[in-house]
Amino acid sequence: MSTQIDVTRIMQMIPHRYPILLVDRILELTPGESAVALKNVTVNEPHFMGHFPGYPVMPGVLIVEAMAQTAALVVVESLGKESEGKVVYFMTIDNARFRKPVVPGDALHIHVEKTQSRGKVWKFKGVAKVGDTVCAEATYSAMITDQDVPKA
Repeated sequence: MSTQIDVTRIMQMIPHRYPILLVDRILELTPGESAVALKNVTVNEPHFMGHFPGYPVMPGVLIVEAMAQTAALVVVESLGKESEGKVVYFMTIDNARFRKPVVPGDALHIHVEKTQSRGKVWKFKGVAKVGDTVCAEATYSAMITDQDVPKA
């Protein structure tokens, strides 16, 4: 089963908001297994003011965060409505590789695939691409908690 999800629904599913919401759309999603997300990189994002003036490059940690948010959407879609808005914590980030800078104007496609899940702990492999070029990749694990994020 493949599902597309717009940003309005994404904000119902995970608690992230601008400027840290880094997923604009889910293009494909198979609950409990995988997803492909889109992040449109724009020059007006706040991190570009300092990273780097005159040569804006998306920080690698934000690319990994976009991978994690995409994975969180896979988990929430798999677990159902009761998991929406729950706190999720990184447990590990392994084998992170940054291969090509991501810059304003890029359409970053984030591919994530579950490699393991045991209880509340999920492990994923993520690859971020612009076109056919791999820009970053990592494996990571996270734990979903029972704690709700308070509504602002």
